[in-house]
Amino acid sequence: MKLFQRLLVAPAAFGLIAPLAANAADLNINDVSDYSNSIEEVDSISKFSDVHPSDWSYKALTSLAERHGCVAAVPNGSMTRYEAAALFNTCLGQVAQLNKEERLLLTEFAPELAVIKGRIDSLDSRIGGIEAGQFSTTTKMSGTTNFVIGGYGRDRTDNDTGGKTRADGATTFQYATQINLNTSFTGRDLLYTRIKAGNTKDQPFGQKEYGTYLASSATKDANSINIDKLWYQFPVGDDVTVWAGPLVENYYMLASAPSAYKPVLKQFALGGNAGAYAASTDGGFGIAWTQAVEDRSDPRFAISTNYVAKAAGSASDTAKNEGGGLFTDNQSKWLTKVEYGSPRWQVSFAVAQEMCNNLENDEKCKSWQEYYATSAGKASSTGPATAYSARAYWKPEESGFLPTFQVGYDIKNIDDEGDAGDVEQTQAWMVGLMWTDVLVDGNRAGVAFGSRAHATDIKDKTEANDDDANDNFVWEAYYDFKVSDNVTVTPAVFGGNDVYDGTDDDIFGALVQTTFKF
Repeated sequence: MKLFQRLLVAPAAFGLIAPLAANAADLNINDVSDYSNSIEEVDSISKFSDVHPSDWSYKALTSLAERHGCVAAVPNGSMTRYEAAALFNTCLGQVAQLNKEERLLLTEFAPELAVIKGRIDSLDSRIGGIEAGQFSTTTKMSGTTNFVIGGYGRDRTDNDTGGKTRADGATTFQYATQINLNTSFTGRDLLYTRIKAGNTKDQPFGQKEYGTYLASSATKDANSINIDKLWYQFPVGDDVTVWAGPLVENYYMLASAPSAYKPVLKQFALGGNAGAYAASTDGGFGIAWTQAVEDRSDPRFAISTNYVAKAAGSASDTAKNEGGGLFTDNQSKWLTKVEYGSPRWQVSFAVAQEMCNNLENDEKCKSWQEYYATSAGKASSTGPATAYSARAYWKPEESGFLPTFQVGYDIKNIDDEGDAGDVEQTQAWMVGLMWTDVLVDGNRAGVAFGSRAHATDIKDKTEANDDDANDNFVWEAYYDFKVSDNVTVTPAVFGGNDVYDGTDDDIFGALVQTTFKF
């Protein structure tokens, strides 16, 4: 776009940025807007109105333009007063001293020139204010706040083992706020910091035992501000990405996510939050390679491998009076994922080594799958284990009757011999269906169901030590109503049978989650 065309576009842009001044009442925004939206290259100022070739000002302007070469071609037709003022403003830069005729032009178009100058000054001031208010030129900040109203009930009596909790049947109003700081120093690397606060800890939607832990709103500490994620990632060439950080989980260090289903409950995240993908936040590092393809829609291979150790940030785990450290800790996880697919579909297989070293007395390994396990499944970590996870998803090319389809299957084998009654194997599975643009463009609906990680093999199994929840079944259904680009309201219902210890441990609940993005 040539200089004069840009100058003519400026008043329209300024008019959108700030309210018009009182002396701008004559501005023909439609004419200027139509001109600015034209895709035709303009090299003259013809085809306008209001200032006609018969006017003295028109003749004076064309004479001025010819003398100083202010535009590519002098006008040969009518123009608006603002276009005439823009032309005169351009030519003023070429004039050392105004003659009588030029002073008359200055007087004639003074109101339009004042508006142009006012808009430029206002824009400069606003840009300066934005720059002054920036806390960093390398960091972008975004965030979400979730309000959650709801609750759940369980079919248990006070005489049942474990009794009732205060969460049973209570309707609560909970919140979580998350701030994401994305910093890039080269344009290709990323330093990610996540700050989170909320009041869901140990409350209905922050509990793990019954599968009511929320995927997006759960917080670890009540009403405390915490940095709960912190890592740095950078590319090596065009095909390799490297991660390292003191607060990271295994599944963040992958070439791509294993699941396309967007859950409400944490137990349905990652295609089932069990097996190889069960994780916990601490220090670790990882690397991923993605096959280069000419067209991003083409299928490609990718391999990811990463390592996270509990208590990596300290020399000792004071909570258990055990040694800590990045490599000497007795609770660590090494995950490797192999995948093949495109943005529309993917199949993947993952294996994870859950390592336990230097155990003392009756200490047991960490239960990495506590978000998605029955009581027996959660207690399965009696020693080192190998976990396997298979995932597949498919997305339709267009929204409509066909949903995005997600499946997942997990199996974990405990490697040590263990004692009688110890769990030696667990299994889990899930299916997720998700529809986009449901009823209204931008809205989404989802349904997921499956079986939580439960004990399928127990050493010296008897009727007494069998997993009473081995036939558990859990589900959720929700609808995302997009009020605006920044506000989404999600009503959801969820439930399950024998979800934890099988003692008539059935649940049903409902919630409404409102998500504010900023």
